Amino acid sequence: MVVETTAGRVPVIAGVNEITTNGAVKQAIETERIGADGILVILPTYFPLSDHQVVEHFRAVARAVSCSVTLYTNPKFAKWDFTVDTLRQLSEETNIRYLKDASGNIGKLMSIVTALGDRFKIFSATAHVPVFVLMLGGVGWMAGPACLIPEQSIALYELACQKRWEEALELQKKLWPLNVAFQRYSLAACVKAGLEMQGFPVGPPLPPQQQLDEEGKRVVSQILTNIGVL
Repeated sequence: MVVETTAGRVPVIAGVNEITTNGAVKQAIETERIGADGILVILPTYFPLSDHQVVEHFRAVARAVSCSVTLYTNPKFAKWDFTVDTLRQLSEETNIRYLKDASGNIGKLMSIVTALGDRFKIFSATAHVPVFVLMLGGVGWMAGPACLIPEQSIALYELACQKRWEEALELQKKLWPLNVAFQRYSLAACVKAGLEMQGFPVGPPLPPQQQLDEEGKRVVSQILTNIGVL
């Protein structure tokens, strides 16, 4: 539906989220067949993985498709993380071009940029302070807040691209409470409630996620009011 709706006007990057390598490969192949321009590959797991296992998983998925591949790591929710060495190995795959790193470790990102900055383009995750990632040479922001504050999110990105860092940081400070709410409650619940407040009848999150309680709704409403979208 997304591919048909965008009709080639913007690239479509689809998530591949499978716990097994075989499942991820099949999903990646089908996603490319449907018409996605690229994939973002996630590896959820219940059990610890060695660096070798991590490399082999992402390598197998990348070799199954011809489209561009974005690697995604979120060690807060998984039992593994990329190291500089694992990324160096994966950089040998020509279609692995991007990294979305949600570790929150800016020092680690600096190490990656220093060692592999000519090979990987880095996106800030929602949990990061995007201004800092863009200052390190990041190329974009995969912004959960953009679901609720798209114009402000674009403005922040454009200020960073123009290297107007002081203005960007001031805007980041104004928008940051929404990220805090995402972390305090649930991104899905905050986005759904915020969209309802803005007049979009999107309904509740899918179970087991729950709707925001009244306190959460008051918090999100106040944040959106302060930002100027309510």
